[in-house]
Amino acid sequence: QVQLVESGGGLVQAGGSLRLSCAASGRTFSRDAMGWFRQAPGKEREFVAAIGWNGDYTYYADSVKGRFTISRDNAKATVNLQMINLKPEDTAVYYCNVGRLQNSGSYYPDYWGQGTQVTVSS
Repeated sequence: QVQLVESGGGLVQAGGSLRLSCAASGRTFSRDAMGWFRQAPGKEREFVAAIGWNGDYTYYADSVKGRFTISRDNAKATVNLQMINLKPEDTAVYYCNVGRLQNSGSYYPDYWGQGTQVTVSS
């Protein structure tokens, strides 16, 4: 059974930083793309970032480019999201996922974590 467990969320002031981590288990993920989505209150879930199986390719939503960095460690089956210069509009539940990444940059999650809350105060 595939399990994705996020950690690292919390409350931070605008301009601050947080690092989210996600541990994957249940099978080998070294050939899968991994990524993050988020969902703010009253809004639809949206793509944040994705990374290819070997880390060579990364894709970001325009709203987080230059502020968020996705990385992965296949030996540990983890994916991380380093977030700097956080803004109140980054407040959301952040979900880790495993999925498929096309050459176009389109990312299709197949498995989801339970989410971790990130709250940015102004």
